[in-house]
Amino acid sequence: MAAESLPLRGLVLICGASRSGKSRWAESLASTSPQPVVYLATAASRPDDPGWSQRLDLHRQRRPADWGLIETGAALSAALAALRDGLQRMDDADRQAPLLLIDSLGTWLAHHLEVPIAAWEAIQAELLHELATYPAPVLLVCEEVGWGVVPPTAVGGLFRDRMGSLQQRLMQQAMDSWLVVAGRALNLHALGQPVPGG
Repeated sequence: MAAESLPLRGLVLICGASRSGKSRWAESLASTSPQPVVYLATAASRPDDPGWSQRLDLHRQRRPADWGLIETGAALSAALAALRDGLQRMDDADRQAPLLLIDSLGTWLAHHLEVPIAAWEAIQAELLHELATYPAPVLLVCEEVGWGVVPPTAVGGLFRDRMGSLQQRLMQQAMDSWLVVAGRALNLHALGQPVPGG
């Protein structure tokens, strides 16, 4: 994908199942941009989970050394606001908004599963606002869920439902979107049509 294919600003969704290659595709897209890149990691650390630590290490090893890194955890919206506010305080000559790569929506959402619905609506609205107002491209990696059986636990069902509805809201403001399946990336904006009533 050529660098000019990325939007000058706005949201790009990269969706896919576990181990589909979605993070690698997002990293590939980011690497085509002439802009500096900042990687925002939303996952919580799990020092007692060797498998999780190994996955995080693989992500770190793939990232170019000149990319910035912010480990946001649950505070993704606050990190986006701080980046935007920092740019506004710079002189025009020094101001170059970095492309952001957020990995991932699902690990961010997991931080908020226990909040009641009213608080969740406010958290979603804040994230949507911050993504819409950031002045450079934002690549957001999203897990695809709900393609199999109904989750056997209440928290699994809640995760699936919140993820699905939030992804539809994000898609409404996305400038571009990709579905990554078995190591192949499909451009949803080019191939798909919006579902009415979303």
